[in-house]
Amino acid sequence: MTSMDRRGFIRTSSTALGGLWVGHYVRQYPADGAAALAPVQLTAFVRIDPAGSIVVGARGCEIGQGVRTSLPMLVVEELDVPWSMVRVEQLPYALDAAPQPPGVRPRYGSQGAGGSTSIPDGWDDLRQAGAKARWMLREAAARRWSSQASVLKTGDGAVRHPDGRRASYGELAADAANIAPPDVVQLKTPSEFRLLGTRVPTVDARDIVTGRARYGIDATTEGVLIAVIERCPWFEGGISSVDDSATRRVAGVVDVVRISGHAPGEDIRHNLAAGVAVVARDTWSAILGRRALRVEWTRGPWASDSTRALQQRAAAQLQGTGTVVRQDGNFAEAAASGARTIEAQYTVPMLAHAPMEPPGCFVELGPQRARIVASVQSPGDVSRIVAELTGLPRLSIDIELPRSGGGFGRRLRSDYVAEAVKIAQQVRRPVKLIWTREDDLAHDFYRPFGMHGLSAVVDTSGRVTGWRHHVAATPRPRRDPGMREAPAWTGTCDPDAYPAGAVANYESRFSPVEFGMAPGWWRAPLHTFGAFATESFIDEVATATRRDPVALRLDLIGAAREQPYRDHGGPVFHSGRLAHVLQEAARLIAWNSPTPAGRGRGIACHFTFGGYAAHALEVSVVNGSVRIHRCICVADVGQVVNLAGLEAQLSGGTIDGLSTALRLEVTWANGRVQQRNFPDYPLMRLREAPDVEVHVVQSTRAPAGAGEMGIPSALPALTNAIHAATGKRIRTLPIGDQLRTGG
Repeated sequence: MTSMDRRGFIRTSSTALGGLWVGHYVRQYPADGAAALAPVQLTAFVRIDPAGSIVVGARGCEIGQGVRTSLPMLVVEELDVPWSMVRVEQLPYALDAAPQPPGVRPRYGSQGAGGSTSIPDGWDDLRQAGAKARWMLREAAARRWSSQASVLKTGDGAVRHPDGRRASYGELAADAANIAPPDVVQLKTPSEFRLLGTRVPTVDARDIVTGRARYGIDATTEGVLIAVIERCPWFEGGISSVDDSATRRVAGVVDVVRISGHAPGEDIRHNLAAGVAVVARDTWSAILGRRALRVEWTRGPWASDSTRALQQRAAAQLQGTGTVVRQDGNFAEAAASGARTIEAQYTVPMLAHAPMEPPGCFVELGPQRARIVASVQSPGDVSRIVAELTGLPRLSIDIELPRSGGGFGRRLRSDYVAEAVKIAQQVRRPVKLIWTREDDLAHDFYRPFGMHGLSAVVDTSGRVTGWRHHVAATPRPRRDPGMREAPAWTGTCDPDAYPAGAVANYESRFSPVEFGMAPGWWRAPLHTFGAFATESFIDEVATATRRDPVALRLDLIGAAREQPYRDHGGPVFHSGRLAHVLQEAARLIAWNSPTPAGRGRGIACHFTFGGYAAHALEVSVVNGSVRIHRCICVADVGQVVNLAGLEAQLSGGTIDGLSTALRLEVTWANGRVQQRNFPDYPLMRLREAPDVEVHVVQSTRAPAGAGEMGIPSALPALTNAIHAATGKRIRTLPIGDQLRTGG
C-alpha cells in the first residue's frame, strides 16, 4: 500500500479486492471543476473485505505502553463492531508530499511515543477515522435500500433497517468505498461507548509470552552483517589511533570501520560518541573482534570530572540567587514577617533508562531507498537523521515499527540509528547494529542531576505564607538542536505546579550546573525530577508545624479551581482533581487509623502530563531493608480507553518509581560512567515488588495519557512512609544504604 498511487489505491480497494481502507481524506478538484472526495491511503486505518474480515491499523510506536491495543480501540468504538471481529496490524512510519508548503506530512498522523501523548493525540482523529467508515457503510446501505440513512442502525459489523433488512459491513464495503464522507462526522457520546473504558487484553500478548513477538533486535535479512562498536568512554572525546590487526584475524570478522562523533561544544545531531565498529557475520564474532581492538582515545574536556565535583558545583550554585522563573508576591518580605522559616535540601541523581531491549538498528541502504527496522520512539527523528546522512529524500526512507522492549525516553534519541547508517554506508551491506548492556549504561542520554533548595515561611498558626524552590541542575536543553529556544530550566523547574498559585508569596529559581554528559528525557521527566523534593518538603513542613500531611497538602492545593499551567500537560491545572485523588488515597490506606507497630504510612500526589495521581504506602524497615506492606495508587486520567492497559501502566510506573528511589543512580569518576551492568544498576526484583492496588477515578473528561503519571508521587510516598516508620528523613536519592546502621 505504501508505494501505490492514489488512482491505483482506489482501483485496487474498490474493485480488485472489493475492500475498503478508511482514514483521512483530502479534497481533489478534477479538471471539470466538480469537487470529489476520495479515500487516500495515507492514514488508512480500516480494511474490510467482502467476507467481513476487519483489520484496523495501529499507528504508534509500541514500547510497552499498550498503544497497539488502545489506539485501534478508538477506531473500533466508532466503527461500531465488537472487538472480537477485529484484527490489528502495525502500520509503518510513512510520509506523503505536502504541497503547501513544499515538504512532507505524516501519513498516519502522530506516530511518536513520548510525553504520554498517544491517547490525547488520537482521541479525535482516530475516532473520526472509525466514525467516517461507519458513516460510509451506513450510507451505502441507505442507497441500496432507497432509505434514509438516519433510520438505519449499526452494530456487530452490520447495518440494519427498521423493517428487518440487514447487510454486513463486508457486503457493503465495495459500495462504501465510492462514497465520500463529510469532513467531520458526529462522534458517540461517552454514554454510548461499548468498548472504551472496558478491559481489553494486549492484542499480541500470546505472541509475547510464547516468543513469537518480534522486536527491533530480531530484524534480519539474508546476508546481513552484525556490528558492535567500541565507543570513546569520555564525553566529547575522540579517536587517537586504532590497531585492528588482531581483530581482523578473528574468524567471522568482515571489516573494521571508524564512526565519527561530535566535536566538543557542538550540538549532538546524530550519534553521541566517536567509535570503532567491528562488523562480522555473527554477533559473537563481532564481540570477540571488539575485545581484540586496541584503541587510543583523546579524552576530551571532561576527562577529570566526577559526580563529587558535580555535587560541589551544585551546592555552590544553591548559595547564589539563580534566575527567577516565577515570582508571586514578595518571599523576602514574607520571610521577614513570618513566625518561622523551614528549610531543606534534596538531591536527585542522574539516571539511565536501561530498557530490557538495548538500543540497536537494522539498516538496508540502496541507491534510491533505505529501509530501517528499529525499536524507536521518534520515527520522525529517524527519518530526518537518515535523510541527512544519506541524502535520500525522506519519502524514500521506509521505517518499520516493531514492538520495542521498553523505551522510557531513551528511544526518543536516534543516535543508534545514525551509527548503523554510518556503518552501512562504509561496508555497503545490510547491517544490524547491536548494543550490549554495558554499551547502554555507558552511552545514554541521562536524566539530569539536581539539587533542590526549598524554604517555607509559616505564620503562628502553621499556615504557609511563603514558598521558595531553587533548583541547581544540569540543564536539559544543552547540545540539543531541537531545544535552542527553550529556557535553560526546561525539564528541571515546574514553576506552575502546586503550591504555586495557592501561596501568596511564591518564588521559583534556577541555576545551571555544567557537566560533561548528554541530558535526555527520562520517564515522566520533569515530574519525576521535581516531585520527590516538593512532596518530601511538604511532609517536613507538616512535621515541623505538627500538622497532618494530608491536611497540609489540601491547604496548599487550595480551593477547587482551574489555573494556568505552562508546561506539557496544560494549559490548565485543576486543583480539585488533585485534591480528590489525594483524599481517595488517604481513605483507601486508612490514613487516620492506628498504624501497626513498626510500620509507617506515607502519602504524596502530583499532576503529570494532564493526569492526576496519588500514592499511599505502608512500610516497615528491617535491618536496613524496606518492606512495602501496602501500596495504593489512585489516578484520574479523564475518560479511560483501555482499563486493563491503564491499570498495567499505573502499576508498572509505580514499581518503576519505587525501584528508582531504592537503588538507581549513575555516577562518574575520572570522566567515565562507573555503572557497567545490572549488578551496578540494580532494578527492583520481583520478590521486592509490592502488589500495587490501582484505583481509577471514573470520568468523562478528555483523556490524558498514563504511561508516566504512575512514577512521580511513588518516590516521595515511599520516603515519607520511611520517615513515619523510622524517623529517618531521606533527602538524597537513591536510598541505598542510608537506612543501615551508620549509613
